[in-house]
Amino acid sequence: MAKQSPRKIRLSTQPSEDELRALQLGDVVYLHGSVYTAREGAYIRTIEEGQPLPLNLPAESAANFHCSPAASINDDGSINMGAVTATASFRFSKWLDQWFKLSGAKLILGKGGMTSNDYRRDFVPNGAIYLTTVGYGTGALLGRGVKQVRDVFWADDLGLAQAIWLIDVEEFGPFIVESDFEGNSLFERENARVAESLMRAYEGTKPAVLKRFGETDDRTDELI
Repeated sequence: MAKQSPRKIRLSTQPSEDELRALQLGDVVYLHGSVYTAREGAYIRTIEEGQPLPLNLPAESAANFHCSPAASINDDGSINMGAVTATASFRFSKWLDQWFKLSGAKLILGKGGMTSNDYRRDFVPNGAIYLTTVGYGTGALLGRGVKQVRDVFWADDLGLAQAIWLIDVEEFGPFIVESDFEGNSLFERENARVAESLMRAYEGTKPAVLKRFGETDDRTDELI
């Protein structure tokens, strides 16, 4: 049987519950609408310090991109933006439940994902899912989907990397559905499948001869 290709989904950055429920792990998603960047600087300012949001969320967007854009602001106020490179989302998980409640976000975009425990604890109760970038070096690829930068907030004091950027996008992607509406994780599912057959790959191999540090045939004896 031929391997089935992933589904390609065009999704609004203000998705309905039905649209989110219909997404399946491994679906390839392209976004249209507006996304905003927010990471620890914005989370600390709003959640820990209690400052109000500088933009109207989720009316402007329900898609929070964990990103440090390659951008600059010219003297006349115009903005240059090229690559938009995702950053690792697991670093921000401790703020997300409160961020969901504050911002109404339904999509978190980033790199690497989190655990199914994070998804079930924070994402599922807030009706949100996680979309991950595809591999490394995708910032320029994603940049092709940026139509314009609509606004930037807190750049003067937080800096360009931590500022909140509001970006209009079209065919913005590809992203992969890493968590679904039940909080399952694509990465965890695939890792479990690999682990099931890993021992068979070592069947019939000869034991390591030199037994130097790190040389072992026991798959339970890995050093991480």
